Amino acid sequence: MEKYTIGMDFGSDSVRALLVNAKTGEELATSVHYYQRWKKGLYCEPSKNQFRQHPLDYIEGIDNTIRDVISQVEQEVVDNIVAIGVDTTGSTPAAVDKTGTPLALLPEFEENPNAMFVLWKDHTGIKEADEINELCGRWDIDYSKFEGGIYSSEWYWSKILHVSRQDEAVRKAAYSWVEHCDWVPFLLTGGSDVSQMKRSRCAAGHKALWHESFGGLPPNDFFKALDPILDGLRDRLFTETFTSDVPAGKLSPEWAEKLGLSTNVTVAVGAFDAHMGAVGAKIEPYHLTKIMGTSTCDILVAPMEGEEKLVKGICGQVDGSVIPGMLGLEAGQSAFGDLYAWYERLVAWPIKEIISHTALVEQATADAIVAETMAKIIPKLSEAASKEPIGASGELALDWMNGRRTPDANQSLKGVLGGLNLGSTSPKVFRALVEASCFGAKKIVDRFLEEGIPIKGIIALGGVAKKSKFIMQMMADVLNMPIRVSKSEQTCALGASIFGAVAAGLYEDTHQAMEHIGSPFDAEYHPNKADAASYKKVYKRYNALCETMEAHTMNQ
Repeated sequence: MEKYTIGMDFGSDSVRALLVNAKTGEELATSVHYYQRWKKGLYCEPSKNQFRQHPLDYIEGIDNTIRDVISQVEQEVVDNIVAIGVDTTGSTPAAVDKTGTPLALLPEFEENPNAMFVLWKDHTGIKEADEINELCGRWDIDYSKFEGGIYSSEWYWSKILHVSRQDEAVRKAAYSWVEHCDWVPFLLTGGSDVSQMKRSRCAAGHKALWHESFGGLPPNDFFKALDPILDGLRDRLFTETFTSDVPAGKLSPEWAEKLGLSTNVTVAVGAFDAHMGAVGAKIEPYHLTKIMGTSTCDILVAPMEGEEKLVKGICGQVDGSVIPGMLGLEAGQSAFGDLYAWYERLVAWPIKEIISHTALVEQATADAIVAETMAKIIPKLSEAASKEPIGASGELALDWMNGRRTPDANQSLKGVLGGLNLGSTSPKVFRALVEASCFGAKKIVDRFLEEGIPIKGIIALGGVAKKSKFIMQMMADVLNMPIRVSKSEQTCALGASIFGAVAAGLYEDTHQAMEHIGSPFDAEYHPNKADAASYKKVYKRYNALCETMEAHTMNQ
């Protein structure tokens, strides 16, 4: 009998489940659940960079998507589902009690944002990140050296320290803290003791200052020096970590009954979405895999040969974080699709505010007009912007609307629009924003090359890569490199299903499973030499503006 696996991909706005034939890689069924509380904007304050998600959104997503995908196939297929793999955004930690239950699931904390999962894009811990960097710089061991040498407010300890300082009740009730990608497998396997939770090598190494050469996490004295309120927390966390080819356990009777699956289903150790997406796209050594969504995560793998070279200013390098036995390196941009979504909201404000309340047509008609217009804004802008010259009419932007992730994390930085004049139009400004997002990607490639890490090719996946030929051609021109695009619409979930297959013992290792299940490519973009030369000139202006605005920010 053929066997099947489910990959679960928890994104910023929704969770997707994908049912895959573990022998052929055929995608049999998929389902998407949008987080209802998140959709309403609950527990978030964008002006304060606060983005929190309620664990009930995740629980409802698991229930709805898995039951939906198995309803789309015959019972014979359901009976032969043998594994579930899980990926999530990150770093997205939450405070938990001793049983591993997020505090927001307890009555006294159910409406407290500090008791919820602190989403990756939450930057409320900028001050705390600065303090961590300062302490790493004067400690006898620089515990940030395997994380690019700069700790970010997007990461584990910055968020823990910020929430602990802000909310004494949460701090006192928090026995431990867990990553989203660790909690979901723990939940599905019926975990009831947080000390038994299998922690992801990917999450711990890239975001939590964990490294084998340190013997795990930094010592308690380090965290006590950072702030005495952290004294003792390290001992309630973890020392050992696991790669995602390892089983977290079997599906619990409760969840098996709820989902209509067997308790023989293996649940794999979780990891971050971009890392599993790279596996779903059949990443190759020294090929940069760009997961292009609300932000970008850029993933590269290299053989573990000789002395490990430290790469400055990236989001970490971890043995086994992507493929067990290989070094995984991560970089990325804090805003990518979010940049375009911001501009869409900006230009759409009068549409929503005026047409939605017009008395000229019935409300249903007005709502339909608004919905149709909103769906066409970005495609129409892309079409018009593509007809503008490179560099438009001098408009120039910086892609720091949500700070800078790589190179050299700095979440205090802000976006910039410059070179505007009375002839600046919406398409020209949009083109400047797209150019900025591509230039930000080139900064990452340049950093790897400067640090002696070769880039032999580019692989792209995610919503932007699949939907926008305009952006992808510009990216190829700016990077002056061909880009192959993964065929699967759900490459991250596909990667999760691959790890589920390995954890269930269907394949000897990740490489073998990746070759059988991983996605082929269905598009390839080649750079235009003339356009690449033109972008090179605008890129110099972009770099000059980067230097000016960073100095301005530091002097504030």
